[in-house]
Formats: sequence, C-alpha cells, structure tokens
Amino acid sequence: MPISERHNPSFSSSRPAVAESGDRLQRARERLIVALDVPDAAGALALVNRLEGNCRWFKVGMELFTAAGPAILEPIIERGHAVFLDLKFHDIPNTVAGAVRSSAALGVRMLTVHAGGGPAMLAAALKALDGVENPPQLLAVTVLTSMDGPQLGSVGLSRPAHEQVELLARMGVSAGVRGFVCSPEEVENLREITGPEGVLVIPGIRPAGAAVGDQKRIATPADALRRGASYLVVGRPITQADDPAEAAEAIVQEMAEAL
Repeated sequence: MPISERHNPSFSSSRPAVAESGDRLQRARERLIVALDVPDAAGALALVNRLEGNCRWFKVGMELFTAAGPAILEPIIERGHAVFLDLKFHDIPNTVAGAVRSSAALGVRMLTVHAGGGPAMLAAALKALDGVENPPQLLAVTVLTSMDGPQLGSVGLSRPAHEQVELLARMGVSAGVRGFVCSPEEVENLREITGPEGVLVIPGIRPAGAAVGDQKRIATPADALRRGASYLVVGRPITQADDPAEAAEAIVQEMAEAL
C-alpha cells in the first residue's frame, strides 16, 4: 500500500461501522513500531512473543544490535514482522554506502543514516541501494528528539530545532531522500516539504500520563498521526509496562481513533 494511502485513509460510507473500526485498528497496528531497546536477544524475543498480535514492526537499535549482532534479525523476520534497523550511520560517504549495502542484505525494511552527514553522504547511501531487489526505505535522521535549544547550542547550533530540522530535510530532499525521522513537533512542516509520498517516522511518542524520560520534543500518538506521521516509534511506554501487550493495544486504540 502506498504511503499516501496510509497517510490519508479513506473509508467507504457503505461499510458497516464495525468493519471500519476493524480496518482502522489493523492500519494502526501496521503503523506502530515497537522499539526493542533491550540489552540481549532473549529479552527482545520475549517482547516479540508478547506483542505478536499488536504490531507488525519492530525497531532494532544500537543497544540490541551491538549485544546480539545481525543474528537477532532473522527470528523476527521469520515470524513475518518488518524490521526497522536504527543504527544512524554517520561517516564518510564510502563507509556509509558499504554499511547501507550490508544492512539491505539482512532483509530489513527501513534503516537510518544521519542527515548531518551531508548531501554527498546521503547520495552515496541512496546509490548503494541501486539494483537491490525490494530495497529498504532509507530514512535520514534530522535532529534527535532528546535535543532542545540548550542542547543544540552546546554543540554550536544556534538556530531552533525546527529550523535545523527543516534545513536538513530540504537538503535531504535535494539529495533524493524521501524518508525522514523527526520529532512530532516538526511533522507538519516536513509533510509539506516531502509531500504525501514522504515517509515520516516519528519517535518521541508518549501517551497521556506516560513518563517523558530523556525526550524533549514529544506528542501523543493521536497528535502525531493527525500532524502527518507515517509511522510511530514507541519504546519504554510499551516495553517497560507491567503488561506490554496491554500498553501496546491501548496505543493502537488511540492511533485508530486518529485515523
């Protein structure tokens, strides 16, 4: 299904209300990405088992990938789930191109590079996917959701976060990138920049009443979807809940209402 259809769902008025509700729930499950930010393979696979019916996507990031290696991907993919490999490659163009080719060979469906690597690095990352059958979606990370004004200033960036995100997104689009990671606060602006076909993956999602943790620029699941998000990444509110499946289903319900 094209991203534009997922982003702008439409339902026939002739469909029964129950069917429409079921459709919305299924579409919400397909747009929820659960972050497996855990320290070992056993913990990750236990979460996958518990969340089997709640989502299609799982994110494997630096903590888990460093601990368990590429082998952790196979059992997740074999169960029919899609993997978002979030390693945020940021290096010289040739090195990033090699990392992207290696990642694509693992069967992941999305992967990240840092937009801050510049247009030559982004172009090399895209070029590395030429000729790959059914290539993964390349996502350029703009500004981490843990960064706010003071954090950006400490690394020499004087412009506000939303301006830095826009600068990086426009640079990425010029380099051919059509997928981005940004905070919920920048979704509407990036949706205008990328158009309906852009893939916007949004971390920093916190249901009402959830602990913020180290996130600075956040929103609820419903708010992020209404602003134009394609996918939502949720970690601790699900994985650290007493009942992860129950927490995930509550988020899916909220997402479905926004659709």
